[in-house]
Amino acid sequence: MSQGPARRPRPPKDPLRHLRTREKRGPSWGPGGPNTVYLQVVAAGGRDAGAALYVFSEFNRYLFNCGEGVQRLMQEHKLKVSRLDNIFLTRMHWSNVGGLCGMILTLKETGVPKCVLSGPPQLEKYLEAIKIFSGPLKGIDLAVRPHSAPEYKDETMTVFQIPIHCEQTSDQQPPSQSPERLSPQPPPHAEPADAEWHPNGVGQKVRGRDTSLVVAFVCKLHVKKGNFLVLKAKELGLPVGTAAIAPIIAAVKDGKSVTYEGREILPEEICTPPDPGIAFIVVECPDEGFIQPLCENTAFRSYQGKADAPVALVVHMAPEHVLLDSRYQQWMERFGPDTEHLVLNESCESVHNLRSHKIQTQLGLIHPGIFPPLAGPRPQEGSAAQGVPTVRGQCLLKYQLRPRREWQRDAVLTCDPEEFIAEALELPNFQESVQEYRKTAQDGPEETCSQYPEVVFLGTGSAIPMKIRNVSSTLVNISPDTSLLLDCGEGTFGQLCRHYGDGVDRVLGSLAAVFVSHLHADHHTASLGRPCHPLLVVAPTQLRTWLQQYHNQCQPLLHHVSVIPAKCLQKGAEVSSPEVERLINLLLETCGLEEFQTCLVRHCKHAFGCALVHMSGWKVVYSGDTMPCEALVQMGKDATLLIHEATLEDGLEEEAVEKTHSTTSQAIGVGMRMSAAFIMLTHFSQRYAKIPLFSPDFNEKVGIAFDHMKVSLGDLPTVPRLTAPLKALFAEDLEEMEGRRERRELRQVRAALLTGEDVEPLQKRAPTDQPPSPQSKKARAQ
Repeated sequence: MSQGPARRPRPPKDPLRHLRTREKRGPSWGPGGPNTVYLQVVAAGGRDAGAALYVFSEFNRYLFNCGEGVQRLMQEHKLKVSRLDNIFLTRMHWSNVGGLCGMILTLKETGVPKCVLSGPPQLEKYLEAIKIFSGPLKGIDLAVRPHSAPEYKDETMTVFQIPIHCEQTSDQQPPSQSPERLSPQPPPHAEPADAEWHPNGVGQKVRGRDTSLVVAFVCKLHVKKGNFLVLKAKELGLPVGTAAIAPIIAAVKDGKSVTYEGREILPEEICTPPDPGIAFIVVECPDEGFIQPLCENTAFRSYQGKADAPVALVVHMAPEHVLLDSRYQQWMERFGPDTEHLVLNESCESVHNLRSHKIQTQLGLIHPGIFPPLAGPRPQEGSAAQGVPTVRGQCLLKYQLRPRREWQRDAVLTCDPEEFIAEALELPNFQESVQEYRKTAQDGPEETCSQYPEVVFLGTGSAIPMKIRNVSSTLVNISPDTSLLLDCGEGTFGQLCRHYGDGVDRVLGSLAAVFVSHLHADHHTASLGRPCHPLLVVAPTQLRTWLQQYHNQCQPLLHHVSVIPAKCLQKGAEVSSPEVERLINLLLETCGLEEFQTCLVRHCKHAFGCALVHMSGWKVVYSGDTMPCEALVQMGKDATLLIHEATLEDGLEEEAVEKTHSTTSQAIGVGMRMSAAFIMLTHFSQRYAKIPLFSPDFNEKVGIAFDHMKVSLGDLPTVPRLTAPLKALFAEDLEEMEGRRERRELRQVRAALLTGEDVEPLQKRAPTDQPPSPQSKKARAQ
């Protein structure tokens, strides 16, 4: 049967097309002003997301602040990272820069040639610090525009940086701008690590680290010339449609009168009025110490009252107690009644990661204990009304500056669990498969096992944070009051907030240790809130260099962190340092462990796996990132639970070798060889957004991890029984991935026939010998 003419394939997407368009326009552009400009809230300032703002024009894109999770939110809500021209940072604080490293690496991978960072002077030192684990960042020109630089001008606007220094006060309160992540006060009864430490990290300058500085940004749009009225011009007899009209249009758009056939024609007769160069301001005021310097700063006075450039909007990144201060309210009032005020802080109620809530709600229909509901946003109680009317930030809330000044709420997210449930229940075979699972569960023997250890998967994706799977992080609750983290990728704190809600501080208080498997950015660039006691970090020695440099140049953080070199926990390792030996003993005692062992695995240089052996007899093994590794097999013998990466599907063994990762069957094979009682697969390539492809090697001892999945040892036998409902829930995605695999295998067969190779069953093809060790090369991102 004829299929008709073949559809012409679409040309590949060009994420950098806008740069080539700009090059064609050349450097001789004139500031004629954009037609469309709007500001959009990316993160509303809550504890789980920080505060971030996206600004759009048809010429440029800008980002104000880049905390953890911002890249993930931009990806989920289709705010194109590849279009960013400039990133403006109001303060050198982890809540503002925690996602910057990942964002820079993504811009580099996308091929963006240049990115300009504006803000505090420590930015240059920050870029130097991240090169410790990111490498030299070749291929992208990262320029820093310090706050002392002249104003910046491009096709959309002129940006002025206004530095604000904290006043020195003896009774200054610690800043409450959430979330305080890597700069908490030292724990009670603990001595500062050195003489540099100062309460709340503001008001001091040490070794080039000036934590007393925030930078405000005044952004003034270029005047937009009026529109030429063609019909009016025709009525007046002007030569419309001929070459002679061009100089007339140019003159009247510049506000000049023209004379045509002896008659003077005023610009307002044939041209609409120009759109004035209105301004918007982005300001952060993290605590009361900045209020008076802000109020006295003369740079703002020209924009208050009867200003030459009217201020359409002021964005306030300030905690509630600052907004309620009478001095701050008087400063807001000076802008006049025509200025709108947008607040981004901990009291803003907003859902950010909508897809996470949707997936978790639908998974909860299968097993609400293993897939518990996520905590929804909750506004802070007791926030009083301000004297100046304000608008509270919500994710994707827009304020349009051009063509018409107005709030736009059509894109604001709403989380409706009933809608998510109804959508799942309409899927073919889903309800039947859930009922069948529950029937078999009732008929089966009851599992009686302790609640602990309890494993909570916070990030099960690889390389970059995406809308459904965040990057690597797994929480192991050893007891009700003791826990540790296996890797700590960007956004881990936000995942904890969404998983535990109001209970997150209790979890942070129970956190005794963090294991960092290796120094790729998707495994260690998270902050951890405010631990209640010194945190033990088991990591490659090189992590200490990054932490020390960030501490010295950017923000204090080492006063509550003690690093145990991962190599010191290898079998047979000699520990020559009494301090390290003390920390190891403290780690074992605090976590109730008989042994915490590490081994080198086959990924990048200085990559480790680990095994935890508890006094009660259970053994949890974590692979980190690795190809099949004999050292891990030996260390993990007779594990109760193996958590192993399974980045790629079967049939992609060559790609797995190239990227030094494991396929699904390879990961299962490692577990079988170490006689693990159960294997949980994690760290999936983001091409498997919702669910990975199932391997023929799946059995009753293998499960797939999802973000926010919670299992105890007693739950493990239940996990494989969830396969049928999972396949029904994600049937469409699995069908699409199967189709991709079939097309790939067909291409491989054709290529093999053309070259005369023997055609083997491609899905099970794998190298028989272990590939050469990758320890000397850096693995590429998926």
